[in-house]
Amino acid sequence: MTALNRVPSLMARAGTASALTLAAVGGSIVAPGLTSEAEAATPATKALRIAASKKGSPYKWGATGPNRFDCSGLTLYSFKKAGKKLPRTAAQQYNKTRHISASHRKAGDLVFFHSGSYVYHVGIYAGKGKIWHSPKSGDVVRLQKIWTRSVWYGRVK
Repeated sequence: MTALNRVPSLMARAGTASALTLAAVGGSIVAPGLTSEAEAATPATKALRIAASKKGSPYKWGATGPNRFDCSGLTLYSFKKAGKKLPRTAAQQYNKTRHISASHRKAGDLVFFHSGSYVYHVGIYAGKGKIWHSPKSGDVVRLQKIWTRSVWYGRVK
């Protein structure tokens, strides 16, 4: 079955995702936060779906959900709902992940933004160079293109 033939069934599974949120990733059609059936059971892809479901939730420093989040609060909340425990801050989360190269990143991996050795932000990789994250005060949880090369990747163990 071609990727285009799967669009109707994926849209039915996507529920509230609109046709405009569908994107081609790795030869299959997915809405940000949705995965192929083969990947659907992994904690990382569940966490990605959960983060995507929080689209539009306001940023609040120190918040861990369910309605407001800071960056690491969103990743903490998403992975907790997916059955994985993460520490509270972006730096602590980086230290608890298996570090991977950009060439090995997969949807559901964590993306850590850094300045030198200081990790200051985290999001969940959604594929195609984009992350789900809670950016900053006055903003909301959203899908955004990675804007810098100063990132490291980590896979939740």
